[in-house]
Amino acid sequence: MYDLRIPVLVVGGGPVGLATALFCGRHGLRTMVLEKRDDTSTLPRAPGLQARTMELFRAAGLGPDIRALEMGDSHPYFEGGIIKVRTFAEIDDAEVLEVPSLDGPTVSPERVMGCGQDRYEKVLVAKAREHGAEVRFGCRLVSFEQDAEGVTAVVGDNATGRRFTVRADYLVGADGASSRTREALGVRRDGRGTVFNALSVYFRAPELERLLKDRKFILCYASAGGGLMGLSRLHGRDPWLAAPLYFPEKGETPADFTDERCVDIVRQAAGRDIDVEIVDKVPWRGAQLVSETFRAGRVFLAGDAAHVHPPAGGFGANTGIHDAHNLAWKLAAVLKGWGTDALLDTYDAERRPLGIAMSEQALVRNRIRHGYATEADRAGFVDDVVITLGYRYRSGSVLADPGARVLSPELRLTGEPGTRAPHVWLRHGTAEISTIDLFWDSYVLLTGPGGGAWAQAAEPVARKLGVPLRTWTVGDRADLRPVDRDWAEAYGVGPDGAVLVRPDAFVSWRAERLEGDPQEVLTDVLSRAACQD
Repeated sequence: MYDLRIPVLVVGGGPVGLATALFCGRHGLRTMVLEKRDDTSTLPRAPGLQARTMELFRAAGLGPDIRALEMGDSHPYFEGGIIKVRTFAEIDDAEVLEVPSLDGPTVSPERVMGCGQDRYEKVLVAKAREHGAEVRFGCRLVSFEQDAEGVTAVVGDNATGRRFTVRADYLVGADGASSRTREALGVRRDGRGTVFNALSVYFRAPELERLLKDRKFILCYASAGGGLMGLSRLHGRDPWLAAPLYFPEKGETPADFTDERCVDIVRQAAGRDIDVEIVDKVPWRGAQLVSETFRAGRVFLAGDAAHVHPPAGGFGANTGIHDAHNLAWKLAAVLKGWGTDALLDTYDAERRPLGIAMSEQALVRNRIRHGYATEADRAGFVDDVVITLGYRYRSGSVLADPGARVLSPELRLTGEPGTRAPHVWLRHGTAEISTIDLFWDSYVLLTGPGGGAWAQAAEPVARKLGVPLRTWTVGDRADLRPVDRDWAEAYGVGPDGAVLVRPDAFVSWRAERLEGDPQEVLTDVLSRAACQD
């Protein structure tokens, strides 16, 4: 009846779709990825990889592969922040607009890095295939229908025109801002719509190196000519990327931006008559729109298909990759038999509020950079590290105050349920690892030297519920020994306390001390964390 059967069908072969396939594969799920392009991206888009993104790649076993793509040390560029000049030739007079906090040795075992999508997509394809994914370029989703047992999709091959059917347990729409998946579902989007229209202009201009005097920055805006043109090269090599705005309300279209006009725009921003070679031009919209739901039955939305926003902050591809990770382990839990449909519901409950909050922060940054921020905007500004690492989940899988804010004003990674588990360096045998390295394919119960009762109760509870659970004792004479700071203090518990951490490194529950019958307590909290109640 069907040409192919697969547990998870992923529509969209960009960073988010490929990450979904990779993470699912690392959890033992076979996937098929449909990408309408003929190959991976040829342009260095989405060049900033956040520390949380690098943590996920690290956990999935390809951290070194991605880190090897970095050209030199890109960290100083991030430390340079967002700056503004009249022309690039006047770099000595640059005004600093933002210096975001992005990582740190006590925050994460990873650091942000610059690398273009044209390079890291190739690694994602190779690793996804290595873990069982079938990545089909030149294929598009024609239509799909879902029923109580799965999703049936009709797929078209662009080269041959042939159509075939795929039967999947679940479908993930990671097919971008104009998502065909979302449109077919009839899912509406809420938000402010288009904020501005821009053109990504990729170009080569060797003389810019001299004009900029090796000044490091995430983004440099030039105001010459009455507008703002952003300049970036986080990916670490030619070409440069400029993003001039255009105004449809004035009758402007991308077609008006000939190569000659783009050369003039770059020269005006440079403040010098430099040599410029245009490599490519890509129009896009800076919009703020969030889907009303990220789940419709057996179909899920991730990345730009679920939420779009101005690029200020670089949250786009990174947040989409985080979507993919949140969803992948939950799909694996259900398809392996220990997860529930209620656990899948937590994907929307956790990721959509964050998508809304993050898109609002992108708007705030856009207003600040373009000079029309209000006092309320500035008061509501949240540092980047909070948005990328310090956000908080509220769902049935988290045993915490349901009214907690998604984004707090300051970074607070103290072991509170709903937050990412604190990073603490540990000694395991002769190796030095992070607590973050403990979390991937099971729940983890962390206890101190006085938490033996918790550890003894964990195995029978996990066996009874069928939920994968590992237990680690942390202490000076335990299998895991703290290196840089006391783990119990970092996680907010005493020597006989315990912390339950999900496969995605988010804390589900903690007990500051031993209270009640450990087996009864763990049975209750683990079943609730896995949404089995």
